[in-house]
Amino acid sequence: MKVVGILGSPRKYGSSFKGLMLALKAAEKFGAQTEFYHLYQMDIKPCLGCVSEDVKVCRYPCIIEDDMRKLYDALIEADGFVIATPVYWYSPSGVVKNFIDRLTALENMIHIDGKSWLDGKVAGFIATGNDSGAMMAISQLMVIMNSMGVVIPPWSMAYTNELVDPLEKESFVTDALNVGRNVVLMAKAMKGEAVNRWYDPELYEWYEKELKDWIVELAREEEAKAEKPWKRFTS
Repeated sequence: MKVVGILGSPRKYGSSFKGLMLALKAAEKFGAQTEFYHLYQMDIKPCLGCVSEDVKVCRYPCIIEDDMRKLYDALIEADGFVIATPVYWYSPSGVVKNFIDRLTALENMIHIDGKSWLDGKVAGFIATGNDSGAMMAISQLMVIMNSMGVVIPPWSMAYTNELVDPLEKESFVTDALNVGRNVVLMAKAMKGEAVNRWYDPELYEWYEKELKDWIVELAREEEAKAEKPWKRFTS
């Protein structure tokens, strides 16, 4: 069982990062191996829209040679994935949109060998921002992923739209943990395992006992290493 985490925020220590790390920890707790990818640290070029020229030209591997090929291979091997994004004008971030557009090379394999290569993958979603728009961003992601053949389990989203540390919100923490848990449970259910319940509020107790100090320290360490080009305008 493998779950891939995809971070679409420039801040590898911020709200989206924290939510994604919690989701991946929960996925591991329920039996998955996890991998983490930070889109802002990868070279992912915009889609060229080859499908508009010839429906069979858009296919795996994409003709663009960049870091997206690492993500293609990771997703092909994975049972599921979690996308975490900040909210930029009621939508996912631009790097997430580029990533999604480039997934067409996997989805469009339906015209090559009769099946989307994302068919049956399971996805969860995390969106964070300081204002409204989180649900709109998640809705966009869900609609697109569903159209690509991806399975979306119950309780597969976590979001916050307040200017506070999301770790201070029990609801966000619990939701993020359930995102990772349910991606794994749905992948197992598709292989015949029964699911007793989809939402587990008791995961917050596990967070307080085993994860709270860890995630705070991890975010602090990552922030200390991060470049902050915007600081020249705030110093």
